[in-house]
Amino acid sequence: MKQALNRISATMTAVFSMIFNLMQKQADHQKLTRHILELNKKQSSKEIINEVALCLKDIINYRLFAFVIKKETTVDVWLDPRMYKDSLENIILKDFIIENKDHLTYLNHSFHCDEPREHFNMNDLIFYDITQDNIIFRIYMLPNKKPYAYQDEVVTLILQGCSFALSQQLKIESLKDAAIIDPLTGCYNRREFENQLKRNMAGAVRHKADMSVFMFDLDHFKKINDTYGHIAGDKILKETTRLVKESMRSGDILARYGGEEFIAILPKTNKIKAMELADRLREKISKLSVEHNGAAIQVTASFGVAELNPNADMEKIIEDADNMLYRAKNNGRNTVMPGVIKIVCDQDMLKRKETVI
Repeated sequence: MKQALNRISATMTAVFSMIFNLMQKQADHQKLTRHILELNKKQSSKEIINEVALCLKDIINYRLFAFVIKKETTVDVWLDPRMYKDSLENIILKDFIIENKDHLTYLNHSFHCDEPREHFNMNDLIFYDITQDNIIFRIYMLPNKKPYAYQDEVVTLILQGCSFALSQQLKIESLKDAAIIDPLTGCYNRREFENQLKRNMAGAVRHKADMSVFMFDLDHFKKINDTYGHIAGDKILKETTRLVKESMRSGDILARYGGEEFIAILPKTNKIKAMELADRLREKISKLSVEHNGAAIQVTASFGVAELNPNADMEKIIEDADNMLYRAKNNGRNTVMPGVIKIVCDQDMLKRKETVI
Protein backbone atom coordinates (compact mmCIF):
# COMPACT_ATOMS: atom_id res chain seq x y z
CA MET A 1 0.00 0.00 0.00
CA LYS A 2 2.79 2.40 0.96
CA GLN A 3 4.67 1.66 -2.28
CA ALA A 4 1.53 2.31 -4.28
CA LEU A 5 1.02 5.68 -2.54
CA ASN A 6 4.65 6.60 -3.24
CA ARG A 7 4.21 5.76 -6.92
CA ILE A 8 1.02 7.82 -7.08
CA SER A 9 2.77 10.73 -5.29
CA ALA A 10 5.75 10.57 -7.67
CA THR A 11 3.43 10.47 -10.67
CA MET A 12 1.42 13.45 -9.40
CA THR A 13 4.63 15.41 -8.72
CA ALA A 14 5.87 14.71 -12.24
CA VAL A 15 2.51 15.75 -13.73
CA PHE A 16 2.36 18.99 -11.73
CA SER A 17 5.98 19.71 -12.62
CA MET A 18 5.23 19.19 -16.31
CA ILE A 19 2.15 21.45 -16.08
CA PHE A 20 4.15 24.12 -14.22
CA ASN A 21 6.97 24.00 -16.77
CA LEU A 22 4.48 24.26 -19.60
CA MET A 23 2.79 27.26 -17.99
CA GLN A 24 6.18 28.86 -17.27
CA LYS A 25 7.26 28.30 -20.86
CA GLN A 26 4.09 29.90 -22.20
CA ALA A 27 4.50 32.88 -19.86
CA ASP A 28 8.15 33.33 -20.87
CA HIS A 29 7.30 33.21 -24.56
CA GLN A 30 4.66 35.89 -23.99
CA LYS A 31 7.31 38.04 -22.28
CA LEU A 32 9.70 37.37 -25.17
CA THR A 33 7.10 38.52 -27.70
CA ARG A 34 6.55 41.78 -25.79
CA HIS A 35 10.29 42.50 -25.61
CA ILE A 36 10.84 41.76 -29.30
CA LEU A 37 8.03 44.20 -30.15
CA GLU A 38 9.77 46.79 -27.98
CA LEU A 39 13.07 46.12 -29.78
CA ASN A 40 11.56 47.30 -33.04
CA LYS A 41 10.72 50.68 -31.48
CA LYS A 42 14.27 51.48 -30.33
CA GLN A 43 16.21 54.28 -32.02
CA SER A 44 19.79 53.56 -30.92
CA SER A 45 22.09 50.58 -30.46
CA LYS A 46 22.29 51.17 -26.70
CA GLU A 47 18.50 51.16 -26.41
CA ILE A 48 18.34 47.86 -28.33
CA ILE A 49 20.95 46.21 -26.09
CA ASN A 50 19.27 47.53 -22.97
CA GLU A 51 15.99 45.95 -24.10
CA VAL A 52 17.77 42.61 -24.61
CA ALA A 53 19.15 42.90 -21.06
CA LEU A 54 15.68 43.66 -19.67
CA CYS A 55 14.22 40.69 -21.55
CA LEU A 56 16.77 38.21 -20.22
CA LYS A 57 16.57 39.63 -16.71
CA ASP A 58 12.81 39.21 -16.87
CA ILE A 59 12.93 35.62 -18.13
CA ILE A 60 16.19 34.10 -16.85
CA ASN A 61 17.00 36.44 -13.94
CA TYR A 62 20.73 36.49 -14.57
CA ARG A 63 23.38 37.36 -12.01
CA LEU A 64 25.72 38.70 -14.68
CA PHE A 65 25.01 39.82 -18.24
CA ALA A 66 27.29 41.19 -20.93
CA PHE A 67 26.54 41.99 -24.55
CA VAL A 68 29.71 42.10 -26.66
CA ILE A 69 29.88 43.52 -30.19
CA LYS A 70 32.96 42.55 -32.21
CA LYS A 71 33.34 44.75 -35.27
CA GLU A 72 36.30 44.91 -37.65
CA THR A 73 38.57 46.97 -35.42
CA THR A 74 36.72 47.47 -32.13
CA VAL A 75 35.02 45.52 -29.35
CA ASP A 76 32.13 47.19 -27.50
CA VAL A 77 30.82 45.83 -24.19
CA TRP A 78 27.49 46.41 -22.39
CA LEU A 79 27.85 45.12 -18.83
CA ASP A 80 25.50 44.47 -15.90
CA PRO A 81 26.43 44.74 -13.07
CA ARG A 82 29.57 46.86 -13.28
CA MET A 83 31.27 45.31 -10.22
CA TYR A 84 32.08 42.14 -12.20
CA LYS A 85 34.14 43.95 -14.82
CA ASP A 86 37.55 42.45 -14.02
CA SER A 87 36.40 38.82 -13.88
CA LEU A 88 34.54 38.97 -17.18
CA GLU A 89 37.10 41.18 -18.90
CA ASN A 90 39.74 38.46 -18.77
CA ILE A 91 37.32 36.07 -20.52
CA ILE A 92 36.52 38.60 -23.26
CA LEU A 93 40.20 39.36 -23.89
CA LYS A 94 40.93 35.65 -24.29
CA ASP A 95 37.85 34.82 -26.39
CA PHE A 96 38.36 37.69 -28.83
CA ILE A 97 42.19 37.49 -28.85
CA ILE A 98 42.71 41.03 -27.56
CA GLU A 99 46.06 41.89 -26.01
CA ASN A 100 45.13 45.12 -24.24
CA LYS A 101 41.96 45.80 -22.25
CA ASP A 102 42.17 49.45 -23.34
CA HIS A 103 40.84 48.25 -26.70
CA LEU A 104 37.50 47.48 -25.04
CA THR A 105 34.86 50.21 -25.11
CA TYR A 106 32.18 50.04 -22.41
CA LEU A 107 28.84 51.31 -23.67
CA ASN A 108 27.00 51.81 -20.38
CA HIS A 109 29.72 52.57 -17.82
CA SER A 110 32.78 54.71 -17.16
CA PHE A 111 35.11 53.02 -14.68
CA HIS A 112 37.49 54.46 -12.11
CA CYS A 113 40.57 52.60 -10.93
CA ASP A 114 39.69 52.90 -7.22
CA GLU A 115 36.07 51.69 -7.35
CA PRO A 116 35.18 48.35 -5.69
CA ARG A 117 35.17 45.23 -7.86
CA GLU A 118 33.91 41.74 -7.08
CA HIS A 119 35.52 38.55 -8.37
CA PHE A 120 33.62 35.33 -8.85
CA ASN A 121 33.86 31.84 -10.30
CA MET A 122 33.15 31.77 -14.04
CA ASN A 123 32.61 27.99 -14.28
CA ASP A 124 28.86 28.41 -14.77
CA LEU A 125 29.19 31.17 -17.34
CA ILE A 126 27.25 30.50 -20.54
CA PHE A 127 27.43 32.31 -23.85
CA TYR A 128 25.55 32.58 -27.12
CA ASP A 129 26.63 34.28 -30.31
CA ILE A 130 25.42 35.12 -33.79
CA THR A 131 27.05 36.83 -36.79
CA GLN A 132 25.30 39.48 -38.85
CA ASP A 133 26.98 41.53 -41.63
CA ASN A 134 30.50 40.58 -40.44
CA ILE A 135 29.67 41.70 -36.88
CA ILE A 136 29.79 39.14 -34.07
CA PHE A 137 27.22 39.61 -31.29
CA ARG A 138 27.90 37.58 -28.17
CA ILE A 139 25.95 37.34 -24.94
CA TYR A 140 27.64 36.19 -21.73
CA MET A 141 25.40 35.22 -18.82
CA LEU A 142 25.71 33.83 -15.35
CA PRO A 143 22.18 32.74 -14.33
CA ASN A 144 21.14 32.62 -10.68
CA LYS A 145 20.04 29.03 -11.24
CA LYS A 146 20.35 26.45 -13.98
CA PRO A 147 18.18 27.55 -16.93
CA TYR A 148 15.34 25.39 -18.22
CA ALA A 149 16.05 23.65 -21.53
CA TYR A 150 13.56 25.84 -23.42
CA GLN A 151 15.30 29.00 -22.20
CA ASP A 152 18.16 28.29 -24.63
CA GLU A 153 15.55 28.77 -27.33
CA VAL A 154 14.48 32.06 -25.70
CA VAL A 155 18.02 33.43 -25.78
CA THR A 156 18.50 32.32 -29.39
CA LEU A 157 15.24 33.98 -30.42
CA ILE A 158 16.05 37.27 -28.71
CA LEU A 159 19.49 37.28 -30.35
CA GLN A 160 17.96 36.62 -33.74
CA GLY A 161 15.36 39.29 -33.05
CA CYS A 162 17.92 41.94 -32.19
CA SER A 163 20.82 41.10 -34.51
CA PHE A 164 19.38 42.51 -37.75
CA ALA A 165 17.95 45.63 -36.08
CA LEU A 166 21.21 46.17 -34.20
CA SER A 167 23.46 45.72 -37.24
CA GLN A 168 21.33 48.20 -39.22
CA GLN A 169 21.41 50.70 -36.35
CA LEU A 170 25.19 50.34 -36.02
CA LYS A 171 25.57 51.15 -39.72
CA ILE A 172 23.48 54.29 -39.30
CA GLU A 173 25.45 55.34 -36.21
CA SER A 174 28.73 54.65 -38.00
CA LEU A 175 27.76 57.03 -40.80
CA LYS A 176 26.77 59.68 -38.27
CA ASP A 177 30.00 59.18 -36.31
CA ALA A 178 32.09 59.59 -39.44
CA ALA A 179 30.69 63.11 -39.77
CA ILE A 180 31.04 64.20 -36.15
CA ILE A 181 33.88 62.14 -34.59
CA ASP A 182 37.60 62.84 -34.81
CA PRO A 183 38.98 59.51 -36.14
CA LEU A 184 42.23 59.59 -34.17
CA THR A 185 40.98 60.37 -30.67
CA GLY A 186 37.31 59.35 -30.82
CA CYS A 187 36.32 62.80 -29.50
CA TYR A 188 33.79 65.05 -31.18
CA ASN A 189 35.23 67.22 -33.93
CA ARG A 190 35.12 71.00 -33.80
CA ARG A 191 31.97 71.33 -35.87
CA GLU A 192 29.98 68.96 -33.67
CA PHE A 193 31.37 70.61 -30.54
CA GLU A 194 29.82 73.89 -31.65
CA ASN A 195 26.47 72.14 -32.16
CA GLN A 196 26.70 70.55 -28.71
CA LEU A 197 27.70 73.86 -27.12
CA LYS A 198 24.69 75.67 -28.61
CA ARG A 199 22.32 73.01 -27.27
CA ASN A 200 23.90 72.91 -23.81
CA MET A 201 23.99 76.69 -23.50
CA ALA A 202 20.32 76.91 -24.48
CA GLY A 203 19.44 74.28 -21.88
CA ALA A 204 21.51 75.98 -19.16
CA VAL A 205 19.88 79.37 -19.83
CA ARG A 206 16.39 77.86 -19.96
CA HIS A 207 16.80 75.97 -16.67
CA LYS A 208 19.01 78.64 -15.03
CA ALA A 209 21.69 76.00 -14.50
CA ASP A 210 25.47 76.26 -14.22
CA MET A 211 27.67 75.37 -17.17
CA SER A 212 31.40 75.64 -17.66
CA VAL A 213 33.95 74.78 -20.31
CA PHE A 214 37.64 74.08 -20.17
CA MET A 215 40.18 74.16 -22.95
CA PHE A 216 43.52 72.39 -22.70
CA ASP A 217 46.62 72.16 -24.83
CA LEU A 218 49.50 69.68 -24.61
CA ASP A 219 52.68 71.54 -23.70
CA HIS A 220 55.60 71.53 -26.19
CA PHE A 221 53.80 68.97 -28.35
CA LYS A 222 55.77 69.95 -31.46
CA LYS A 223 58.96 68.94 -29.65
CA ILE A 224 57.49 65.47 -29.02
CA ASN A 225 56.67 65.07 -32.72
CA ASP A 226 60.12 66.33 -33.75
CA THR A 227 61.90 64.05 -31.25
CA TYR A 228 59.90 60.83 -31.43
CA GLY A 229 57.91 61.16 -34.68
CA HIS A 230 54.27 61.67 -35.52
CA ILE A 231 53.28 58.08 -34.69
CA ALA A 232 54.43 58.69 -31.14
CA GLY A 233 52.57 62.00 -31.14
CA ASP A 234 49.38 60.24 -32.22
CA LYS A 235 49.81 57.74 -29.37
CA ILE A 236 50.13 60.60 -26.91
CA LEU A 237 46.95 62.23 -28.22
CA LYS A 238 44.97 58.97 -28.03
CA GLU A 239 46.18 58.03 -24.56
CA THR A 240 45.64 61.54 -23.21
CA THR A 241 42.08 61.76 -24.50
CA ARG A 242 41.33 58.24 -23.22
CA LEU A 243 42.54 59.27 -19.77
CA VAL A 244 40.51 62.50 -19.82
CA LYS A 245 37.30 60.81 -21.01
CA GLU A 246 37.59 58.11 -18.34
CA SER A 247 37.82 60.83 -15.67
CA MET A 248 34.82 62.83 -16.86
CA ARG A 249 31.12 62.22 -16.22
CA SER A 250 28.99 60.51 -18.85
CA GLY A 251 27.16 63.79 -19.59
CA ASP A 252 30.34 65.81 -20.14
CA ILE A 253 31.43 66.43 -23.73
CA LEU A 254 35.02 66.39 -24.99
CA ALA A 255 36.07 67.60 -28.45
CA ARG A 256 39.27 67.99 -30.40
CA TYR A 257 39.43 71.69 -31.17
CA GLY A 258 42.72 71.79 -33.03
CA GLY A 259 45.92 69.76 -33.46
CA GLU A 260 46.78 69.17 -29.80
CA GLU A 261 44.07 71.44 -28.40
CA PHE A 262 40.90 70.08 -26.80
CA ILE A 263 37.78 71.64 -25.32
CA ALA A 264 35.11 70.26 -22.99
CA ILE A 265 31.56 71.17 -22.02
CA LEU A 266 30.66 70.56 -18.37
CA PRO A 267 26.87 70.81 -17.85
CA LYS A 268 25.56 71.68 -14.36
CA THR A 269 29.08 72.60 -13.25
CA ASN A 270 30.16 75.92 -11.78
CA LYS A 271 33.54 77.51 -12.27
CA ILE A 272 35.08 76.26 -9.03
CA LYS A 273 34.12 72.64 -9.74
CA ALA A 274 35.36 72.98 -13.32
CA MET A 275 38.73 74.29 -12.11
CA GLU A 276 39.02 71.45 -9.62
CA LEU A 277 38.32 68.90 -12.34
CA ALA A 278 40.79 70.57 -14.69
CA ASP A 279 43.46 70.43 -12.00
CA ARG A 280 42.84 66.72 -11.35
CA LEU A 281 43.11 66.06 -15.08
CA ARG A 282 46.27 68.15 -15.33
CA GLU A 283 47.86 66.05 -12.57
CA LYS A 284 46.80 62.75 -14.16
CA ILE A 285 48.18 63.79 -17.55
CA SER A 286 51.50 64.77 -15.96
CA LYS A 287 51.80 61.22 -14.56
CA LEU A 288 50.93 59.54 -17.86
CA SER A 289 53.74 57.61 -19.54
CA VAL A 290 53.37 56.34 -23.11
CA GLU A 291 55.73 53.65 -24.41
CA HIS A 292 57.07 54.04 -27.95
CA ASN A 293 60.04 52.17 -29.43
CA GLY A 294 61.46 51.53 -25.99
CA ALA A 295 61.08 55.13 -24.83
CA ALA A 296 58.72 56.27 -22.06
CA ILE A 297 57.25 59.57 -23.24
CA GLN A 298 55.66 61.99 -20.80
CA VAL A 299 53.69 65.14 -21.45
CA THR A 300 52.00 67.94 -19.52
CA ALA A 301 48.97 70.08 -20.28
CA SER A 302 47.79 73.63 -19.62
CA PHE A 303 44.12 74.38 -18.94
CA GLY A 304 41.89 77.41 -19.30
CA VAL A 305 38.45 77.47 -17.63
CA ALA A 306 35.42 79.66 -18.30
CA GLU A 307 31.88 79.78 -16.93
CA LEU A 308 28.63 80.61 -18.68
CA ASN A 309 27.15 83.93 -17.60
CA PRO A 310 23.72 85.31 -18.52
CA ASN A 311 25.08 87.62 -21.20
CA ALA A 312 27.58 85.22 -22.76
CA ASP A 313 27.23 83.84 -26.26
CA MET A 314 29.07 80.87 -27.75
CA GLU A 315 31.98 82.94 -29.05
CA LYS A 316 32.43 84.67 -25.69
CA ILE A 317 32.67 81.55 -23.54
CA ILE A 318 35.18 79.97 -25.96
CA GLU A 319 37.17 83.23 -26.03
CA ASP A 320 37.20 83.36 -22.21
CA ALA A 321 38.51 79.78 -21.99
CA ASP A 322 41.09 80.50 -24.68
CA ASN A 323 42.30 83.61 -22.81
CA MET A 324 42.67 81.59 -19.61
CA LEU A 325 44.62 78.93 -21.53
CA TYR A 326 46.92 81.64 -22.88
CA ARG A 327 47.48 82.85 -19.29
CA ALA A 328 48.23 79.30 -18.16
CA LYS A 329 50.90 78.93 -20.83
CA ASN A 330 52.43 82.28 -19.94
CA ASN A 331 52.34 81.23 -16.29
CA GLY A 332 54.81 78.41 -16.86
CA ARG A 333 52.56 75.71 -18.40
CA ASN A 334 51.31 72.55 -16.65
CA THR A 335 48.83 74.68 -14.75
CA VAL A 336 45.17 75.75 -14.66
CA MET A 337 43.88 79.29 -15.01
CA PRO A 338 42.01 80.63 -13.17
CA GLY A 339 43.52 78.61 -10.34
CA VAL A 340 42.17 77.55 -6.97
CA ILE A 341 44.26 77.92 -3.81
CA LYS A 342 42.98 75.60 -1.09
CA ILE A 343 43.66 76.77 2.45
CA VAL A 344 42.93 74.74 5.58
CA CYS A 345 42.37 76.93 8.61
CA ASP A 346 40.84 76.76 12.11
CA GLN A 347 42.23 73.50 13.45
CA ASP A 348 39.10 72.84 15.50
CA MET A 349 36.75 73.07 12.56
CA LEU A 350 39.22 72.30 9.73
CA LYS A 351 37.29 74.61 7.45
CA ARG A 352 38.15 74.68 3.78
CA LYS A 353 38.47 78.00 2.02
CA GLU A 354 38.71 78.39 -1.75
CA THR A 355 40.22 81.41 -3.43
CA VAL A 356 40.11 82.01 -7.15
CA ILE A 357 43.22 83.61 -8.65
